[in-house]
Amino acid sequence: MQFRHEHKHDINYLDYLILRSKLKAVMQPDLNTNEDGKYQIRSLYFDNYRDVALQDKISGINRREKFRIRCYNKDFNFINLEKKSKINGLCLKIKAMITKHQAAAILDHDTDWMAKSEEPLVVEFYSKMKSGQLRPKTIVDYNREAFVYRPGNVRITIDRDIRTGLFSTDLFNPDLPTVATGDQQILLEVKYDQFIPEVIANIIQLDGRRQTAFSKYAASRIYS
Repeated sequence: MQFRHEHKHDINYLDYLILRSKLKAVMQPDLNTNEDGKYQIRSLYFDNYRDVALQDKISGINRREKFRIRCYNKDFNFINLEKKSKINGLCLKIKAMITKHQAAAILDHDTDWMAKSEEPLVVEFYSKMKSGQLRPKTIVDYNREAFVYRPGNVRITIDRDIRTGLFSTDLFNPDLPTVATGDQQILLEVKYDQFIPEVIANIIQLDGRRQTAFSKYAASRIYS
């Protein structure tokens, strides 16, 4: 496990068109992408009754974590439990595959089986659910284009059409009603290990585009 650098930028549609063209010329598409180079992500986030994960993000707490259940392209046969940690500006994501039945059990508060899981992350999540009173909070849907570059283990993603399921936690509903999380922004995320190669750094230079602390989870809670 290695903590990685992660930078986010708000970009406009013209930025998107230029970046997308340049990235496709140099980087490889992520394996999750479909024929048109995109895929859909659905994340169900967990927090407690005091919204600690949300408040830690808003307050900029230096050491924080959040848990989510994530699936791709509304394929509920491939589901991950994920924990994302951030320490001193560096990020670490740990994930474990779970079945649809297991995810449904978690949503139904049937969690005793988790304590006996062979997946350390599932056991940790069970402990945090009990000690921290974590519970499902909201769903976030969005479309992603992702590119990878082996030197530096670089991964660049462009997220669009970020939407929230408001108060719904109906993870398996393919027709879940959602609303936009505010302005229809486009989010560029750049992730890498120790260094970012010059060829990539030159492509993603964005004059006048400052880094942002945008959080999809925080954005999804603007109505709650």
